[in-house]
Amino acid sequence: MDALEKEFSQRKDEIKKAVELLFKANMKFTDWDIPEVDDQKASKMLIEIIKESISEIEQDIESGKYKNY
Repeated sequence: MDALEKEFSQRKDEIKKAVELLFKANMKFTDWDIPEVDDQKASKMLIEIIKESISEIEQDIESGKYKNY
C-alpha cells in the first residue's frame, strides 16, 4: 500500500461520516423550513443534489482542475 492509499484508508470512515453529516444536516434544515415535508421524497431529492455535485467534481477532475491543487 502506497502513502496515498494508506492516507485515504485511514481517513475513509471520517470522510464517510462527513458526507452523512452533510446529508443529515440538510434533512434537518428541510424539516425546520417545511415541517410537513415528505421526508422520503426530500431525502431522495437531496441525494440527487449530492450526486450531481459529485458528478461535477468528477468532471473537474477529468478536465485537470485538481492536477496541481
